Amino acid sequence: MNEIERAVEAALFAAESPMSADELSRHLGGAEGVEAALEALAANYGGRGIELVMRGDRWHFQTAPDLAHLLRREREDVRRLSRAATEALAIIAYHEPVSRAEIEAIRGVQTAKGTLDVLMEAGWIKIAGRREGPGRPTIYATTPAFLAHFGLESRRDLPGIEELRAAGLLESVEAVFAGEPDDEADHTSELDES
Repeated sequence: MNEIERAVEAALFAAESPMSADELSRHLGGAEGVEAALEALAANYGGRGIELVMRGDRWHFQTAPDLAHLLRREREDVRRLSRAATEALAIIAYHEPVSRAEIEAIRGVQTAKGTLDVLMEAGWIKIAGRREGPGRPTIYATTPAFLAHFGLESRRDLPGIEELRAAGLLESVEAVFAGEPDDEADHTSELDES
């Protein structure tokens, strides 16, 4: 292992959050060869108890997925997203950047402000600016934390329609379009949701 690999390894190990290759280079005083060092370290850590992985364009160490269960001491309370929040997150992920009005147009119902607030508090979406046009609406996009949480390297890794259909996730949607009743469908306004 050469000196740049050692420096990159130490910097990532001590980092409070994932870092890009450019950030690492700046942190190490403009060091060259950071990307090659990252690739070498990722190969070196492959198959070990901890792995060096890239999520989005940022690198971090994580526990090997097959060993994560060994580190859980307490059962975490799983906070489930509401159906509205899940739909809004999916729309943002597949159509970003997107405004609240565009989310509502796709969903077919109003989206409560609390829905987007929950997703921002989770760190999965962020305000990405304002759309040029009347009223200059706020637009939303996903974050690197979204990619890391769902184990995606980039948005290109989101499942396509065939993968969703194979997993059985499109059957209720197809039933709605075919005119069949869907017991889980809730086509009411969500203004009361928090």
